[in-house]
Amino acid sequence: MKPTLDLSTTVWRKSSYSDGGANNCLEVADNCPGLVPVRDSKLSDSPILVFGASPWASFLASVKDEA
Repeated sequence: MKPTLDLSTTVWRKSSYSDGGANNCLEVADNCPGLVPVRDSKLSDSPILVFGASPWASFLASVKDEA
């Protein structure tokens, strides 16, 4: 059985890549060592996606390469 991750005290910050408008608002949490929780800031009760830090870093590098 996988342990349950308690994100009740998680501090969320809006991604610097969010455009600041009504759409495209992504929040990430920095206070989870080795993990990167991600959620839609408009729907704070929606499911949270949790990525490992290494795969998240690879994803960001790929996105930056495409920009």
